Amino acid sequence: MKTSTFKKLGTGIALSLVTSTMLHATNGDTLIAVGTKARAMGGTGIAVSHGAESTISNPAMISTVEGTEISFGGTLFMPTIETGFANTKLGMPATLAKSDADRNVIPEVSIAHKINENWYIGVGMWGTAGMGTDYSKSGQDNFGNNVNMHMVTNLQLMQFAVPVAYKASGFTIAVAPILQYGNLDINYNGTLAKGNTMPPQSVPVAAGAGLAQDFGFGWSAGLSYDFSNGLTLGAVYKSSIKMEYTNQLSSATAPFVAMGIFPAPMGDTLEQPAEIGAGFSYTTGAHTFAFDYKRIKYASASGYKDFGWEDQNVYALGYQYAQDNWALRLGYNHATSTVKELQGAGTPMYGVTSAINFFNLLGFPATSENHYTIGGTYEFTKQFALDLSYVYSPKTTKTFDIGAFQGYSMFNPDTITTTHKENSVSFQLTYKF
Repeated sequence: MKTSTFKKLGTGIALSLVTSTMLHATNGDTLIAVGTKARAMGGTGIAVSHGAESTISNPAMISTVEGTEISFGGTLFMPTIETGFANTKLGMPATLAKSDADRNVIPEVSIAHKINENWYIGVGMWGTAGMGTDYSKSGQDNFGNNVNMHMVTNLQLMQFAVPVAYKASGFTIAVAPILQYGNLDINYNGTLAKGNTMPPQSVPVAAGAGLAQDFGFGWSAGLSYDFSNGLTLGAVYKSSIKMEYTNQLSSATAPFVAMGIFPAPMGDTLEQPAEIGAGFSYTTGAHTFAFDYKRIKYASASGYKDFGWEDQNVYALGYQYAQDNWALRLGYNHATSTVKELQGAGTPMYGVTSAINFFNLLGFPATSENHYTIGGTYEFTKQFALDLSYVYSPKTTKTFDIGAFQGYSMFNPDTITTTHKENSVSFQLTYKF
């Protein structure tokens, strides 16, 4: 899994799929959907077919293609993230600084082919998930320290899958082996003060081990049943995928161990969590209604559970109005933040909870909750179509306790605040033959 051949292949996948510095979280660290049609319908795709792009939502839904279908496109992702520290005891407000990781391009390509009346096969390559912030160019905060410690985090996840589906009498079952490539980089360079001295004795706090990458293997399985009266049911399971990012989490947490805030460095395993979901769709005339529910198992995933992430329940609603050569789509997606404030004041764990709260909001602010979506399709011919979508996630604001840092200076902050808003535009070209 760590041979030079795999690493060369990983570099090729990364260059071909990701032209940006990093992705950002929506449902935790996972995009609400990869394909443009699914994104326009709130991320629904477990029981409604979007053709070739269904390879990632539910591989069983590729059984609706009538021949061969190819979809190629991408998403322009534009998050706005601001973070700062405050000292509530001294009445010193937070100095919010904007992350420079505010414009990213996420490509995707999917192919599905009907072999015969029973068998279907596909292939897909996507940027599926990630997180990141960039405060490397920030100045100084109200405490005289580097704003947000010049923190830069960058997690990228790309997947390659080959779904195979079997259909008989309205029932479809499918499996898809998945190869995942990921890379992670965490670095920062700031100062804290040593003890409650006057003036404070600044000491450097820095970490950075360079980019680490790895491959992981997983699989997904899907079911669907078409009742032939407009109603379709679907279910999907996606396995967890373990990734090992050498010297990343351990290096990032080591300085806080030296200061006595953290008891020991974290391990370098960051496991992409398992997912389970179910959904239904109903079509009557030109109208299609879809609903998906899925649970993302962060609380049992290595790495994420160490950061206190909780399992996430995702609810997605989608609507489509279709005519002969065009379609309009609307949607809504809701999932509470996986990142929760950890409480530890007055306990021996206060240093741990403060450090985790610090890293979650500064480096991995997976706090988006609501998404409103719109999009459509225009068919230029029966073979060629253009899909568009727009997703808006309104601003969330989270303030967490990091009071254990107070022991290092009377001027150091006791809370961290992050605001997070997202806009994204997706396009896709689809060709059928």
